[in-house]
Amino acid sequence: MLYFILILLLAVPLGIVLVGFVLSAPRYKGPVSDHFNGRQFINPGGVKTKGFQDVVKWLRERERGPWTAQRNSVKGDKPVARVEQGIRITFINHTTFLIQTDGLNIITDPVYSERASPFSWAGPKRMREPGIAFEYLPQIDIVLLSHNHYDHLDIHTVKKLNQTFHPKFIVPLGVSAFLKRSGIDAFQELDWWQELRIKNDVAVQAVPAQHFSGRGTFDRDATLWCGYLLKRTEGNIYFAGDTGYNEYTFKEIGERCAPVKAALIPIGAYKPKWFMSPIHCSPDEAVQIHEDTGSSFSIASHFGTFPLADDGKDEAVQDLALALSKSQKTYKPFIAMPEGKAIDVE
Repeated sequence: MLYFILILLLAVPLGIVLVGFVLSAPRYKGPVSDHFNGRQFINPGGVKTKGFQDVVKWLRERERGPWTAQRNSVKGDKPVARVEQGIRITFINHTTFLIQTDGLNIITDPVYSERASPFSWAGPKRMREPGIAFEYLPQIDIVLLSHNHYDHLDIHTVKKLNQTFHPKFIVPLGVSAFLKRSGIDAFQELDWWQELRIKNDVAVQAVPAQHFSGRGTFDRDATLWCGYLLKRTEGNIYFAGDTGYNEYTFKEIGERCAPVKAALIPIGAYKPKWFMSPIHCSPDEAVQIHEDTGSSFSIASHFGTFPLADDGKDEAVQDLALALSKSQKTYKPFIAMPEGKAIDVE
């Protein structure tokens, strides 16, 4: 019996290590830069995520806000096939948007799975359904992936998009090796501030974000994270991806990327702030990003779909409204949209 117990005590931690190893994504290998030390990527200003002791403290002291599932919600209408002039943005869920402009259909961080997790039986579960059914999607030309976390890079959805539409995947440094391992070859990696022309008058540029990366226990910060700018002659579109706030990154984006005609900015998974602030901006910080980037029209993302932190399902939207009411600068719109709603940005 004692022998069996000893084997069990050894097997459990070894099993956890093995699972963490299998889930880990391939590491990026490339030249050292101001944000890559040869092994790991580094945030602007060297901002670091919280360590193991802080994780334990957070888990021990958690005070979770309420989340209730909103199932069988009414889905949005089938999107139009193309938008040649102007910008149409449809909120699907979380940070998944359909951007239609200049004859292009672009989807951001597509997640259609039931859980933001490597497992079908555990991990953050979807509380609201995608606003546009997958079969309603128009031909997708470009997929923007901001980083490799499960609530942003859902490999099941990515594979389905690849099989259905054969789009081009634009990813941060290092993420392409994971896609290639999953049978996807149509990709382009970008470093911060690099850009790719996707049409005569449209380019995609990767821009800095303050976050981290990893899918297992052996690939922490081994691939890059970023936001994206769609550079257009009629005004640019900024997709922030997932990010914490600092006082210089978004002002630099505003200066280098003007004019920002529309911005998609995260507002959720911010509580407790002492723990989440290095990686997730709060609604009041999202308003600051809106102001720093000079966005003419901003739309909230990263809220109400997956319970990732301690804020409740509706808190982020409520706190965004409060932050906007208190702002002395904001006069340009910053809205939170229901899933499935499309809006034309003038």
